[in-house]
Amino acid sequence: MQYVTSLTDAFTAANPLVTFEVVNKEVETLREDFQTSSLAGNAPDLLWTVSDHAGPFTTAGLIQPVDGLFDMTKYVASVEMNGSTWAVPISSGNHLMLLYNKSLVPTPPANTDEFVTMATALTSGDVYGFAYNQTEPFWAAPWLGGFGGKVFADDGVTPTLDTPEFIAAMQWLYDIKFTHKVTPLESDYNGAETLFKEGKAAMIINGDWSLAGYQEALGENFGVAPIPQVSATGIWPAPYTSGTYFMIPEGLEGAKLDAVKAFVEFATNLENQTAQVVNLKRLPGLKEALTIPEIVNDPILKASSEQMSYGTPMPTVVEMRCIWDAWKPEMIAMLSKADGTTPADAAANAQAAAVACISALE
Repeated sequence: MQYVTSLTDAFTAANPLVTFEVVNKEVETLREDFQTSSLAGNAPDLLWTVSDHAGPFTTAGLIQPVDGLFDMTKYVASVEMNGSTWAVPISSGNHLMLLYNKSLVPTPPANTDEFVTMATALTSGDVYGFAYNQTEPFWAAPWLGGFGGKVFADDGVTPTLDTPEFIAAMQWLYDIKFTHKVTPLESDYNGAETLFKEGKAAMIINGDWSLAGYQEALGENFGVAPIPQVSATGIWPAPYTSGTYFMIPEGLEGAKLDAVKAFVEFATNLENQTAQVVNLKRLPGLKEALTIPEIVNDPILKASSEQMSYGTPMPTVVEMRCIWDAWKPEMIAMLSKADGTTPADAAANAQAAAVACISALE
């Protein structure tokens, strides 16, 4: 909130005829209130929000495309659906990456063959070579990309979970747990985090939001690197990326639209994007700002930026909720060996559940 008001205050100082009323709301409250106010004809003039909102907002016709309003080639990949771009990125990231304890891992593994060798050698007693959140498919998604798979076909809404690529990704997670035995038998988000902070997990996968906490806990022993390249495919794992975005309500026009456009360009110019990196430690939405010294000369931000370059924008269609809901129970069943669920079973069952869920949306 403080950062947002610093931008609005600076813009008003330079443009006295433009004033702002900044209202801060929780993510879900913002979504609900924006939908309600839009239907009542009283929508705010600009949203600073998350990519997840684009699906329901576009479905309801509540926001307008930004392709014709801004030069989107200046920005990192944004929210694209139905052939249009629906938001201007302010910050980018929210992506997973490999985090490691330098006292145990002087040099991070470059590929999965090195990863297995290293994690196996480091697993002994109550210390594990690797830990991660085994309960949420968001942590499995990078591996799906690394094995060449996606959750949707080219139309962006048809599930593609029962594929050789999805099975291979699930097999990889099964193998590191039960064949290579380098991870705990049970590990959720908090469990993996605790092990890493206590020096009982040499490597974990977690997101950019966690960097400050781990840096405080491990100090100079904290390292960041891209998730190792999949040796079998030669492809870098592709974590989902998102961030924060400006979205413009449908119907906004005239002088208000001109003021909104000017503010968006001001907030995402090189000077303010650099200030965002310095003050918030968040990667910028402006491509040019990814090469500033504040990132290039910071080992952690530099590694985070490199990982983001391998990522893929999080699908924002409403069908994505069905993917998560279908994937999660099958992954958990496979990783707990419940009912003998195999990677192939998980893929087939997840596909069926996702198709059924999406059909119910229609």
